[in-house]
Amino acid sequence: MSFYTFARTVVKQVLTPLYRIEVSGVEHIPKEGAVMICANHISNLDPPVVGITCPRPVHFMAKEELFRTPIVKQLVSRLHAFPVRRGMGDREALRTGLALLKEKKVLGLFPEGTRSKDGKLKKGLAGAGFFALRSEAVVVPCAIIGPYRVGKKLKVVYGAPIDFAPWRERRASADEVTAVIMEHIQQLLHKHQ
Repeated sequence: MSFYTFARTVVKQVLTPLYRIEVSGVEHIPKEGAVMICANHISNLDPPVVGITCPRPVHFMAKEELFRTPIVKQLVSRLHAFPVRRGMGDREALRTGLALLKEKKVLGLFPEGTRSKDGKLKKGLAGAGFFALRSEAVVVPCAIIGPYRVGKKLKVVYGAPIDFAPWRERRASADEVTAVIMEHIQQLLHKHQ
């Protein structure tokens, strides 16, 4: 058993009853091939929650500050995270993300780039659109509906994949594509809140 699988099992046993996690739409996640899961970001617990509710291992971009401490760096790396410098176009992180998608893995992204303090969906950053345009990945929107309160129900809803072939063909901008992704996340939030 890999460390990721072991950690996922332990975290799932702790978080699922604690936050009464309810998952729907898992059937929208392809069993194989490159997948991008794009979710809203309301808590530091969002990555593990997506990780335990997605049936496939998820690779997340994580703020590079987490990779500065050797122990934390080793832990997050073994949990399939890779560093990104926020607030600037981090080419290394973009290359890593594209390589993972080329290897037909699952890339987890929070297009807002940082947590929303008020729970409202913020404008997405161009990175999500960049990956959607530069890869053949299936893009699955995801809504995490809180609050993260012990004993309160937390919903994780995976939406139908978004087909970006028409956007790729007409060479849409990364910002345009990110806006479409955010629109789909917003629709899930409205529908399931």
